[in-house]
Amino acid sequence: MDTKAFKRSLQQSENYHRKGFGHEAEVAGVMQTAYQSSLIQQIRDNNYRLERGAVTIRLAQAFGFCWGVERAVAIAYETRQHFPSERIWITNEIIHNPSVNQHLRDMEVGFIAVEKGQKDFSVVDSGDVVILPAFGASVQEMQLLNDKGCKIVDTTCPWVSKVWNTVEKHKKKDYTSIIHGQYKHEETVATSSFADKYLIVLNWQEAEYVCNYILHGGDRAEFLAKFSKAYSVGFDPDRDLESVGIANQTTMLKTETENIGKLFEKTMMRKFGPENLNEHFQSFNTICDATQERQDAMLSLVEEKLDLMLVIGGFNSSNTTHLQEIALDKTLPSYHIDCAERILPGNRIEHKPLGGDLVVTEGWLPDGKIVVGVTSGASTPDKVVEDAIDRIFAMKSAAAIV
Repeated sequence: MDTKAFKRSLQQSENYHRKGFGHEAEVAGVMQTAYQSSLIQQIRDNNYRLERGAVTIRLAQAFGFCWGVERAVAIAYETRQHFPSERIWITNEIIHNPSVNQHLRDMEVGFIAVEKGQKDFSVVDSGDVVILPAFGASVQEMQLLNDKGCKIVDTTCPWVSKVWNTVEKHKKKDYTSIIHGQYKHEETVATSSFADKYLIVLNWQEAEYVCNYILHGGDRAEFLAKFSKAYSVGFDPDRDLESVGIANQTTMLKTETENIGKLFEKTMMRKFGPENLNEHFQSFNTICDATQERQDAMLSLVEEKLDLMLVIGGFNSSNTTHLQEIALDKTLPSYHIDCAERILPGNRIEHKPLGGDLVVTEGWLPDGKIVVGVTSGASTPDKVVEDAIDRIFAMKSAAAIV
């Protein structure tokens, strides 16, 4: 499939919408009430610090809603304003935040159900409005919706679209796209749909395995089994790793993506010689600015003297999980929650350890004066962060009275 030609054709259709509908004023009021916070603004204005009683809060200097997420949510709200009586669907969560997605449900936006790992588009009829979320949708989904005669509202983040353009460049030169990401993540599914040949690597260890195979060969069957759900149809490691291009899921750790890119570059130089590198390797910077800023701010924050770290964001949010990784790398006690309600009475917290299931930890806030670092993922509204901080203040205040 000529994905570039399809996308160009789709964008010229009167049923395709990439911008808002002129209802910014009405939506701005809803966004401010639901998502913004005077307390968080106060902390920002006070050099990202707030002391109250025995608690000092230290906010990361970049956190929470990024521009792409805010844009996607605003366009989704505008869509309901513009189509007040039409049936509206969304192909996935608009962003990885439970409160934001619940607001859309309250506005009678339907979410396409997933049955046995497949989205059930049978509920969508011609003329229905379908929103594509911030992390995009696959070419196949777009084609299906276009063939159905739906009105498509595309809120895909421009940074994600930039990665798609990079993959198109790989395809033009017959390079295999090496995508640093999670093969099941919606963004990576969408990105890989624009590729011809691709291989998805989750981390440095998987990238190193691939590079060793490029240099020394290996067990082809073992390779295919190891990446069984992470490569294109018909992929052959003995044929399709001669020329590669690097792309990434925009929410991965910046340093890991950079290191993986350098690893493949060195590998191709060793294999084919520096003079032939450009014929076998291609790399563009596709690291999202907002993701990078939040990770850099977190790296700076964990160098301060903190007693613990609170990381707030959807449990299925990749960028939030990577913020949690940074705290854990510093051996700092860190708790990942998706909403303030996870902070329970009696100095308990329900949280998700990295790679684990939800657990409840008792006595998570130490006695006496404490300094709590706080950050949030790019899909987390300031209001959710405010509610969590308020619960910490209330819990420590109650402990002091007792």
